[in-house]
Amino acid sequence: MAGSTTAECGARQQQPSGPPPRMRRLKPPRLRTIVILAVALVVLGTGSVWLLYGSDWLRVERVSVSGTRVLTPAQVREAADVPVGEPLASVDTDAIEARLRRKLTRIDTVGVERDWPHGIGLKLTERTPVLIVQKAGKFVEVDDEGVRFATVSEAPKRVPVLKLMVSQPGSAAASLRRFGEGRLVREAARVARSIPAAVARATRSVKVRSYDDISLELGDGRTVDWGSGEQGAAKARALTALLKAAPDARHFDVSVPTAPASSGN
Repeated sequence: MAGSTTAECGARQQQPSGPPPRMRRLKPPRLRTIVILAVALVVLGTGSVWLLYGSDWLRVERVSVSGTRVLTPAQVREAADVPVGEPLASVDTDAIEARLRRKLTRIDTVGVERDWPHGIGLKLTERTPVLIVQKAGKFVEVDDEGVRFATVSEAPKRVPVLKLMVSQPGSAAASLRRFGEGRLVREAARVARSIPAAVARATRSVKVRSYDDISLELGDGRTVDWGSGEQGAAKARALTALLKAAPDARHFDVSVPTAPASSGN
């Protein structure tokens, strides 16, 4: 039999004679390393807490106000009563918002934000009157949701007067008993926000005789029967078309927007 070839002998010599080497195991961290890391985390956490609540670096120093129209920033700051000098992280922003809403009913929306590192920002929008109610020589402003939010000594310009005719007998009194004055005011506000812009500028009063009997009086003596606050967009389009088609008419009826009418040329 022929002997082993040189290649076969070399292959056998290259093969490991013992078992395959084992993978090296990762050594677990030493106790000393664990202790050092734990101490570092505690120090870091303690330092962070001290920085936020104990140091003088992150405290309230200023209060900024934006979005005011009628209100002044000074009025807003006074009502907000932000704790100047306190740690910024501990300021109760919800409490500030609640105080503003309670003290300043003219505010519609408000946001209270931390302005790091030293400020509190108050961003608000004010309610806009769409109606006014005359009362004891003054004027109560009513927004587009029917909220009576402020009493002023001078009537805002181009805001119609709300006239509740519910003291009259008949359907007016029945409507007041059924819906209540608040619901009727909200319905009138719903009508006011639907009036076309060109007509709104000329509207002097909104009369409410019942829930579905609301009318407009324009500055030149013309009148508009609007009905209820429902289908406001359709009624607005119908009134705009009527004013163009019959510019000399004195009375318009859009209470049924699919069948508008005008009269009194």
